[in-house]
Amino acid sequence: MHASLIRRSLGGLVPPKIATPSHLSSGGGAALNPLVNFYSKLPKGPAPTTAGGGIKARFFNGKNASGAPLVWTILGIFGLGYTIDYQMHLKHHKNHAH
Repeated sequence: MHASLIRRSLGGLVPPKIATPSHLSSGGGAALNPLVNFYSKLPKGPAPTTAGGGIKARFFNGKNASGAPLVWTILGIFGLGYTIDYQMHLKHHKNHAH
């Protein structure tokens, strides 16, 4: 592969150079003002926790801890399996009536 082909294919992954060596060595720093403004607007500190947190946080952690979702999941799988088994049983006996 040619270097230009690789450079074109990776162009979307590699960010463009914002601070070039000429900007850093010039000493003025005026060319870096957009970069400084961008980074100064970013939030500082740890990321805030999300309110939801998913099923585990909602049902299994904290003051609302409960095993109800696990019980309902087991009962739902059992009910679905029983329904399928019952339907197959009925189809089997439909053609073999005595």
